[in-house]
Amino acid sequence: MKAVILAGGRGTRLAEETALRPKPMVEIGGRPILWHIMKIYAAHGVREFIICLGYKGWMIKDFFLDYRRLSGDIRVDLATDAVEMLHPPAEDWRVTLVDTGEATQTGGRLKRIAPYLAGEDAFCMTYGDGVGDVDIGALIDFHRAHGRQASVTAVAPPGRFGALERDGAAVTAFTEKPRGDGGRINGGFFVLSPQVLDRVPGDTTVWEEAPLQSLAADGQLMAFDHDGFWQPMDTLRDRDTLERLWQGGEAPWRRW
Repeated sequence: MKAVILAGGRGTRLAEETALRPKPMVEIGGRPILWHIMKIYAAHGVREFIICLGYKGWMIKDFFLDYRRLSGDIRVDLATDAVEMLHPPAEDWRVTLVDTGEATQTGGRLKRIAPYLAGEDAFCMTYGDGVGDVDIGALIDFHRAHGRQASVTAVAPPGRFGALERDGAAVTAFTEKPRGDGGRINGGFFVLSPQVLDRVPGDTTVWEEAPLQSLAADGQLMAFDHDGFWQPMDTLRDRDTLERLWQGGEAPWRRW
């Protein structure tokens, strides 16, 4: 199965980083978050990727073009200019990099890569700015079992602020950044049948609006509940949270 990753947006809420590079190239532990997302999929056997490029997409192309040279050890013979890869990178990925337009909306990016999905009965799709310990294999099995056109991973949003429990004016307990109020949100990590692209008329279509709404209205959208770790990288605070987890050896999304 192929995994499509939307990597073309500007990431304006992370402007301190994205003024210089596309959001999926912002690093966690010295590697772009895009790499972390791909490692999540690869750990579950999904190793063929289609990356939808837009804003500063050339930087993502350069990353993959130089991947072998920069990731493995090399020996250079200065007399002959011969280069030997001593320890090539372990990734056995096949990556298709598609320029889907700088101003194209999320649904339009999916529509543009339709030719690369020919012959597929289903494909994975996610955003290039969030990680989680999602069981991709179970998600794919869930999608194939229910037979509908779309599956979305439903997650509890991470808490932003500490919560106080009170007895009048007295604080009886303090919970650091509790999760949401029980409601779930779109956590990305979709599995989709190619028919969903018929619901996208063109570049200006936002995937999260009319396409998802029509799928839900037609009974074609199913929710895969994920109760584990999930974290988007929308702000510097989010980036710092992910970096702290990685550096502390406590990154729940690292299953490789």
